[in-house]
Amino acid sequence: MSRVNRREFLNSASGLLAGGLTASLATGVYAGAEEQPAARPKVKLAIMGVNNRGKQLLPGFVEHPDVEIGYICDPDSDTIPAAVKIVQDAGKPTPKIEKDFRVALDDPSVTALVCAAPDHWHALATILACQAGKDVYVEKPCCHNPIEGQRMIAAARRYNRVVQVGTQRRSGVDNVALVKEVQSGRLGKVKYVRCWITSARPNIGREQPTAPPANLDFSLWAGPGSDQAYKKNLVHYHWHWRWEFGTGECGNNGIHALDIARWGLGIDYPDQVTCGGGKYFFDDDQETPDTQLATFDVPGACISWEHRTWTPRGIDGEAFGVAFYGDQATLVTNGRGWVVYEGSGKNEKILAKHDGAELEKAHKANFLDCIASREKPNADIEIAHRSTLLCHLANIAWRTKSVIRFDKSNETIIDNEPASKLMGRTYRKGFELPEIS
Repeated sequence: MSRVNRREFLNSASGLLAGGLTASLATGVYAGAEEQPAARPKVKLAIMGVNNRGKQLLPGFVEHPDVEIGYICDPDSDTIPAAVKIVQDAGKPTPKIEKDFRVALDDPSVTALVCAAPDHWHALATILACQAGKDVYVEKPCCHNPIEGQRMIAAARRYNRVVQVGTQRRSGVDNVALVKEVQSGRLGKVKYVRCWITSARPNIGREQPTAPPANLDFSLWAGPGSDQAYKKNLVHYHWHWRWEFGTGECGNNGIHALDIARWGLGIDYPDQVTCGGGKYFFDDDQETPDTQLATFDVPGACISWEHRTWTPRGIDGEAFGVAFYGDQATLVTNGRGWVVYEGSGKNEKILAKHDGAELEKAHKANFLDCIASREKPNADIEIAHRSTLLCHLANIAWRTKSVIRFDKSNETIIDNEPASKLMGRTYRKGFELPEIS
């Protein structure tokens, strides 16, 4: 197996361009959470990955009277009982248990797959589900690398599938109002958007490879990943900080902030990406930076992302935020509503504000509505891919210590072979991305 190279990516991108998949989706404001839901058919879901996020998603789905949880799928048998209990406590039939989600895809009664597995599984699971005629709710970030995102778009369009990505802020009425406010002109000319998160994550230590525990099918868990060395500090959460399986804090949480920034500015792609920072604080097995500062030159403006995973103090007292700076006013959100400020210091005044809104239920409801209507959901795979691309390009710039210049016409990195190689990845035999015919 060879790493996906620049030529293969160009061929993939060209096919998508020919298919008309480059229409701009960045400027749309999706207000599905405010609309009356369509009549829903009965929906049977297969839930893939229930250690953490999948278990969090379950209550929001089981509460719907027309939703049945048909399967719970996880390669770790220890994660199953708590997930089954959530379903049973809601008075729903006990789901079938399978460690391999592909068994559920073979069941014609299954309507959709909910993929809450680690990042390295998102693309393959989504594409296989689309080919099996299932709709998909896939967690963020939508893919492990940019080429996977392109293939996911192609699969959704080719097989006419609804693919909703778990960037739930797209379904919040507060964020719909935020975008309208940014684009209303009240802020004046918005030329800079700052995005950040801070936290105090633990040191994960250093571990030598060992045999996996009996409850875990590690080969299946690793799936497309070629690294078969199980470590105690890898499963279940710290895979986020290993490039083979995760996308670092930028992909883990940056996607939420960068999605709002891109949406508010109404832009599709960056022109140039730079990234600094490093692994300065932790002395452990983490590979991704604990301190990262990325800048995205976009048409007429600049977006920045910064994270620190070793100190909780944030900006303006907020651990998470997005700030749109205009020449007339500034809009700031901490993810729970937003405020527009004019002036500074003692002369600062509030021009407008919006309370936070419910996100999770609205996002799942939008997915279920779109299963019935066959409309594109609020966080359609193409929207999510373009936002996730910012995270990937920041990580690629950091990993190669280079400036990324981006060709928007076919989604390629210009004249930078080391960076271009990271647009894709190597796949283990039996877990390659399938052809989309």
